[in-house]
Amino acid sequence: MTPPVFTIPPGAAFVDTLAAHLLAEAGDDPLALADMEILLPTRRACRAMSDAFLRLSGGRPLLLPRLRPLGDMDEEEMELSGADPLDLPPAVSPTERVLILARLILTAAKAQKGHVPSPDQAVRLASELAKLLDAVQVERLDFAALARLVPEDYASHWQLTLDFLKILTEAWPKILAERGVLDPEDRLNRVMAAQIEAWRAKPPAHKVVAAGSTGSRPATADLLAAVAALPAGRVVLAGLDRDMDEESWAALDPAHPQYGLKALLARLGVERRRVRPLTSDVDLRQERVRLLAEAMRPAATCEAWRDLPALDARVLDGVWRLDAPTPREEAGAIALMMRRELDREGHTCALVTPDRGLARRVAGELERWGIRVDDSAGRPLGLTEPGGFLRLAVAMVAEEFAPQPLLACLKHPLAAGGMESGAFRAQVRRLERLVLRGPRPAPGVAGLRQVVKEPRLASWLADLETMAAPLADCLAAENASLAEVLRAHMEFAEWLAGDDQLPGPARLWRGEAGEAAARFAADLAAAAPALGELAGRCYPALFDEVMAGVAVRSAWDHHPRLFIWGPLEARLQHADLLILGGLNEGTWPAPPEADPWMSRPMRAAFGLAPPERRIGLAAHDFAQGAAAPQVVLSRSARVDGTPTVPSRWLMRLDAVMAGSNLAFDQDAGQWLDWHAQLDRPGSWKRPEIPAPAPPVSARPRRLSVTEIETWMRDPYAIYAKHVLRLKALDPIDADPGAAEYGSMVHEALEAFLKAWPRELPADPEAELLRVGRQVFEAKALSPALWAFWWPRFQSVARWVAAKERGRRHGVARVHAETGGALEIAAPGGPFTLTAKADRIDEMADGTLALIDYKTGTPPRAREVAAGFAPQLPLEAVIARHGGFGGIAAAPVSDLLYWHLKGGTAGGEERQAGGDAATLADEALEGLHALVAVFDDPATPYAARPHPEHAPKYSDYLHLARVREWASGAEDSED
Repeated sequence: MTPPVFTIPPGAAFVDTLAAHLLAEAGDDPLALADMEILLPTRRACRAMSDAFLRLSGGRPLLLPRLRPLGDMDEEEMELSGADPLDLPPAVSPTERVLILARLILTAAKAQKGHVPSPDQAVRLASELAKLLDAVQVERLDFAALARLVPEDYASHWQLTLDFLKILTEAWPKILAERGVLDPEDRLNRVMAAQIEAWRAKPPAHKVVAAGSTGSRPATADLLAAVAALPAGRVVLAGLDRDMDEESWAALDPAHPQYGLKALLARLGVERRRVRPLTSDVDLRQERVRLLAEAMRPAATCEAWRDLPALDARVLDGVWRLDAPTPREEAGAIALMMRRELDREGHTCALVTPDRGLARRVAGELERWGIRVDDSAGRPLGLTEPGGFLRLAVAMVAEEFAPQPLLACLKHPLAAGGMESGAFRAQVRRLERLVLRGPRPAPGVAGLRQVVKEPRLASWLADLETMAAPLADCLAAENASLAEVLRAHMEFAEWLAGDDQLPGPARLWRGEAGEAAARFAADLAAAAPALGELAGRCYPALFDEVMAGVAVRSAWDHHPRLFIWGPLEARLQHADLLILGGLNEGTWPAPPEADPWMSRPMRAAFGLAPPERRIGLAAHDFAQGAAAPQVVLSRSARVDGTPTVPSRWLMRLDAVMAGSNLAFDQDAGQWLDWHAQLDRPGSWKRPEIPAPAPPVSARPRRLSVTEIETWMRDPYAIYAKHVLRLKALDPIDADPGAAEYGSMVHEALEAFLKAWPRELPADPEAELLRVGRQVFEAKALSPALWAFWWPRFQSVARWVAAKERGRRHGVARVHAETGGALEIAAPGGPFTLTAKADRIDEMADGTLALIDYKTGTPPRAREVAAGFAPQLPLEAVIARHGGFGGIAAAPVSDLLYWHLKGGTAGGEERQAGGDAATLADEALEGLHALVAVFDDPATPYAARPHPEHAPKYSDYLHLARVREWASGAEDSED
């Protein structure tokens, strides 16, 4: 008797072929088709099958067969099919199961007196434990077999693991019994077993077709065997290789694409040669299928590659190879291919990839044309608008309203706090500008309110503090109920999401993503008692961990002819152009996952399937896709800057093609060029150096001595600051840097000198350290900065104290941080020069000595002489004209730099270079000339006119677009 087992060859449109065959069998009887029952692997396959019937019907109405997904069989469908209704307990909620297992893991870890994981780590381990539980139940193994694993064969930590797994052997079954629930995989096994018994007791008279399954699950294999035994039963396999030689068939290993089908045929008791094609249509791609089969040949028989025959180049018709430099170019080229298919009437295109990053990139590229594509894997809830908002809201409160998380949350589109959205954004911007830029305020909203001066902003912060208080209290508690923390979290998020038009829940939970977030929150709330209490500070990480496994799938608003499928979703589906993307080793196929609970020998001894089984299923998906009529094989040469290795299947294919004198004539590289041209301008205009020339009336008439130096080195910075009146904002949550350290050193020396302007204290070093400690402590430095800067200041204090002892005998009085000014005549009207001298010493001989402190590198003597560092000489000009308050006009005898560098030396004294009076005269002459030049309306405020003397840092580099025109100048020089 011929067995009722058939196959559809690789590359054929599986659901279309099957649908056409069944339509032909039904003939003109409209009820014959409706009387059939078709079992398919997934719900998506059922939808694809339904679409195939409608596609082939030519638009005429049809009564479709009953389409049932094997992966989601339930007793309701069995009851409809005539079987007796089942009395099975419901399946346990996945979220509840993970939280219960996490609690058991925490309890077991405490009992073993080892490392106790945090709740989020326990949830991660519980997820892995749930995977092990599912794998064991899929294989229908008994956890009692764990006791038969010989402990002495394994290291001591594996013996501890076996003890730990008593969670599954002892505690978990009791919990399931108490709650009256079943594990999902166990329940599915029971449903399938009941269906088999129902069919054996009363075989259905209608036609039952099981199609597309590899039977990798034992219960599914049993069900397929039961279908094959039915009077009108039929099993249809996908891509069985009927032409493989017997030696290779016998040598198949779990990583081979045909291994699963071989195991299924053995379970069905059917020889491969007795499996028939479902249709007698000639396969136009038979030679390509043979090429792929040769590339997938088992390693044990690969010596056959030595005698590969030459093949006709037409075997690769319809196959393109794309090797992109990086995932960005790969995604762009793929998006262009998909976009091109839309110009072909009725054509469909699908990207098949397990690489979720590549899938998101392609979806993003398609949006440049306003195309939204259906991604079967969905989008992680945490990356959606409501999911991200929930994470940001709790992070803001958990981190005590630190500037970065505070702004990240309050600038989210959903944040409104009951106000009109525009007014709320304005408040947030004011808070950022007035409070959050610069060093971090004290923790909490209370710390922010201490800095705020405006009553309106303070009132707004008070409202925020009041609404966040319940959540803040929960997060600060050492023992908090997960249910209470979650409730406080949701209530705060709903309040923050409300605006003047809609309440928070209406805005937060709207749309597909909002509905998914609401379901997630409801599931977590229902399951929260299973975990019990936790330290409040652990809640944000636990919330992220539980949310990580939730995806949002769009049911509408996507293009009907473009798709992104994972390998599982692509099974049995068809598209006119199929793009297999991400074909790199480690991506497709993915490496075997490390099992944190059982080693490979333990898994084998226990009876679990080897990790290579998944690679075999992935290989089957690749082989099916690569045989499609039009297919692109795509990969990236580098990912995140790291060179990649092509997928093992691509390398095998390359080896077989080389042995058969074949090459990819249809290179898809032009798509990379076209993608590059999308963002490449038609022409290039060399950027020009900014050189604004405002009217003299708008030009500054008052500058400090340090700004004179900037005026010479980078006039554009003076233009931006004094003409445009632009002031750089401080960084958000800024750590004190070198400038802040220099300011603290200056402040400490100022306080010391003002306290001791004539005589030194008995111990100047100790006094300077005391003053310095007060200054440093007032800045509330972090421990890391204190540890880095305070030893440097100690060295500076030691050097300054020693220098003062040797210097004070010739000094009558010391002036610190003294302001001064000098007015000079100029063509555009009087010009005022201002200064704030770090230190002016009235010497015993009646002259003045000026000292400038530098915690950075002081200017070189030749820069001072050339006029590019005129600060000290210009201060000398002001001093000898009596421009500093409280200091009479007098000759300047010395200009010094004190390089307060810390380290072993502590400091160094440098002369400005040359005679002080001469330097002052030259500086004054240069100032007159500089002011006169810029009083000419034609003189521009050019950006960095002397690159060799340009300042290293400036607040206006980005405004002047220095990197653009500087690089252009370099190119022109080349």
